[in-house]
Amino acid sequence: MSTKTTKAPSQGGFRQAQAWLHTWCGLWFSWLLFAVFLTGTLAVFDEPITHWMTPEHHAEEAAAAARKGEPTADRAQRLAWGMAYMAEHHPGASMWELWPSDAQGGGELRVFWFDANRQYAGVALDPATGKPLTEDGGHATRATLGGHHFVDFHYELHAGTVGLWIVGIAAMAMLVALVSGVITHKRIFKDFFTFRPRKGQRSWLDAHNAVAVLTLPFQFMIAYTGLVISGTSFMPAPKVLHYGTGPQAQVRFVSELGDSDKPAATGRAMPVPVLEPFAARGQERMGQPVRAVVIDHPGDAAARIGVYGWNGDDESARRLSATTGMVQFSAATGEVQRVRLPGAADGGAAMLAQSAMGGLHMVTFGGWPMKWLYFLCGLAGTAMMGSGAVLFIVKRRQKHLGEFGGATARVYRLIEALNVAAIAGLAIACVGYLWANRLVPVGIGHRADRELQVFFALWALALVHAFVRQPARAWREQLGALAALCLLLPLLNFVTTGDHLLAQLLRSDWESLGVELGAVAFGLAALGALRHLRRKVAR
Repeated sequence: MSTKTTKAPSQGGFRQAQAWLHTWCGLWFSWLLFAVFLTGTLAVFDEPITHWMTPEHHAEEAAAAARKGEPTADRAQRLAWGMAYMAEHHPGASMWELWPSDAQGGGELRVFWFDANRQYAGVALDPATGKPLTEDGGHATRATLGGHHFVDFHYELHAGTVGLWIVGIAAMAMLVALVSGVITHKRIFKDFFTFRPRKGQRSWLDAHNAVAVLTLPFQFMIAYTGLVISGTSFMPAPKVLHYGTGPQAQVRFVSELGDSDKPAATGRAMPVPVLEPFAARGQERMGQPVRAVVIDHPGDAAARIGVYGWNGDDESARRLSATTGMVQFSAATGEVQRVRLPGAADGGAAMLAQSAMGGLHMVTFGGWPMKWLYFLCGLAGTAMMGSGAVLFIVKRRQKHLGEFGGATARVYRLIEALNVAAIAGLAIACVGYLWANRLVPVGIGHRADRELQVFFALWALALVHAFVRQPARAWREQLGALAALCLLLPLLNFVTTGDHLLAQLLRSDWESLGVELGAVAFGLAALGALRHLRRKVAR
């Protein structure tokens, strides 16, 4: 590192002040924001990732295909079986929830309830007999968080409320960095069309500007909506003032917000009526196939029956709000108590706005084309965070600014190590999580936790490695490890499960195929970056 030192100007105009704010606010939060953006980008495809991480679905699909030609019960019979199961096994539950079929009228019959600890529990019933199906369906099923690991890490870092607050503060810092960046780079839109390769600092700045301008509206939207959908957590004063604190206060708040007219149990017994007439009337009123029938206070005179619908693909594509239709009836009189049309929201205009913000943030609309757009914009945002962090240190390799006096060189070394671990190290941890899914024994206890432990252990190991090795070597070695892990993932899958890319293509398993081809694409990108660094060293 050069020892030439240039003092930063002590005075400057508004743009210079914004440049300082953009540099330091962006730097100190860039590592966390890189992690949030990368995992959020992967979370766009959390369902395909979960599909790949549960290879037992092949056996389930084969069993479903074998049952496809068999006679199956109609909805009325399925509802009757579900109600009979609940009456026999969970008569005291405060809620029965029956999912009679999929949107096409087939599939499994599932029933759910709240157990004694108010935890959501459920079981699948055979749609041909009404008998409970075994949990494993005759084959071992691996316990895993699947793609939801990336969702959880994206918004709360697997740290609950504390993690949610940390991510919220980072999102605020991101908004500050975006605004100050626009002010600082007065020629930002002109620079978007300029890229000067092999120019060191200038090339990094061009790349940073390009990906930032290309997705600037997306970055503003994703940061703002991320804050809005957790607004009651970040600004809890009104809720705490009215409801107080503690678990019961939260239960009351949620109940009144989304279901303020829920009746109280009377204590007078009344049999649960036949459910099919309510399902038929609900389907007609809301205009959607029946997804679930929910009975509140089953066996009580105040029982209420809610019929909920399935969102079709066309409806999901054109609506920001992901809520389905719903019709509620009095079980005693059959009277319609409430109707919610598809796309509306309980709780009035404020909740509808929050639901729409949630749809924008979590891309619940637009189908696969919109998911791919979010994925590509997310990658660009991730590149913006990473290139900004690298640009900081590239600039200071050429001109030592002495911001920390005698400790400046040590701080720069710290930042370089954090750059390596935050960018290459996190990517290694993400693909290592997929490797753990195939290598951790299926029957081991707390298996999902073991996969998470591998993720965090690999990330911690990458951080230690970045401090032990010189920055240039650390970059090359970690990029090499990343390329190897990504490119060998299809081979690992074949060795451990017998599945491979051609088989996935032949059975039209686009989700598994997409995960493995995506890993290969990331591996090739890491390999390209590694070759670039080696050529730079050779020159």
